[in-house]
Amino acid sequence: MASDSLAGLTDLVTELDTRLAEADARLDREYPGTSGGRQPVHSVYVPADRIQPGLAAAWGEEAIASLDEYAPRAADLAGITGLSEAAVADAIPLVRAKLAREPIEDLRADFEDGYGSPGDEAEDAHVLATANAFVSDLKQGTATPYFGIRMKGMEAAGRHRGVRTLTLFLQTLLEGHGSLPDNLVLTLPKITSVEQVEAMVWVSERLEERFGLPAGRLRFELQIETPQSILLTDGTVAVSRMIQAGQGRVTALHYGTYDYSAACGITAAHQSLAHPAADYAKAVMQVAAAGTGVWLSDGGSNILPTGSTEDVRSAWNLHAGLVRRSLERGFYQGWDLHPNQLPIRYLATYAFYREAFAPAAARLRAYLGQAGGNVMDEPATAQALASVLASGLRCGALEESEVVTAASADAGTIVALATRRVGQEQ
Repeated sequence: MASDSLAGLTDLVTELDTRLAEADARLDREYPGTSGGRQPVHSVYVPADRIQPGLAAAWGEEAIASLDEYAPRAADLAGITGLSEAAVADAIPLVRAKLAREPIEDLRADFEDGYGSPGDEAEDAHVLATANAFVSDLKQGTATPYFGIRMKGMEAAGRHRGVRTLTLFLQTLLEGHGSLPDNLVLTLPKITSVEQVEAMVWVSERLEERFGLPAGRLRFELQIETPQSILLTDGTVAVSRMIQAGQGRVTALHYGTYDYSAACGITAAHQSLAHPAADYAKAVMQVAAAGTGVWLSDGGSNILPTGSTEDVRSAWNLHAGLVRRSLERGFYQGWDLHPNQLPIRYLATYAFYREAFAPAAARLRAYLGQAGGNVMDEPATAQALASVLASGLRCGALEESEVVTAASADAGTIVALATRRVGQEQ
């Protein structure tokens, strides 16, 4: 009887594969999973007219000086941030080393809101100076892990200037460096239609032809800072369509806190990345990006840690809470706007990863069969556990030796598991 019931099964499953072939191909194309690259913990936005060679090192020195002046003891930082003194004492040596070694992970020259519209002659000069500063850092070996520009977007009022800035920047970078660096990042702001993303793809294609670049070489982030980039008039999710309209060029979605809040009618006093309207927008972004390999970045705080000791500590308290909040919600990148924000960015981030480290390593070790445990994790959960460890390693929150010992797996194995596509055969 069993053999009779299984007769023709080969034909059945072959036909099933044929029926689902198109859907399988679409899934592979539209949801390729994580790229496995290093995501920066922040983007530092600096008005383009202030970009200079060696800026990152100068910011690092200023950040360390702010720690020494406003919170020289672990107890001070614990009181400011709400972290335990033990957690601060554990993380702060790593934070100080990070600020001395690599204070900025992603440096962005801003030609948009943080810059203004000084006229073509002035902006052209700042584009040249910015590109040459990046070239200088590349030659000196001091370039940040990621760097690039935010030009004006595809809105009618600014699109001509934005394309001019982008073209001149790429031309100067190519002339000075000889090629486009792998860590170049471009940001498209103020998106109000899917067609604007399609237009950015078209411009990228034309510029690739102009400069003799490989097809698909120019990729870009989408800054989600308008209601039109969340929902379309028919109620469908705009940001999902924008990712697909990018034709594989979209690298990240960045939430624009203050433009989005203002467009939703939220008064200035209550504009925050912790506002319910912000949470809704970011939840939509998160679902739209899941499985696509597109990174997510939260916004930042415009309350800068400057002025009196009380003012600095108050801003640090706010910043620490917001960074932690973003991390807990799965947004592992944010924005920083001032050197004094860097110590708290790294302290909150490092404390988050170090807190997650021991239980994640233990559960991953059990999953890999090296030890018993009372939690049975599925492959997708194991991937998430490995991702925590891999991210902590990449940003400097964790040291390879301690991770290898705790997880009984080398860094390569952990990274490979973290980047394996969910659903792939284990």
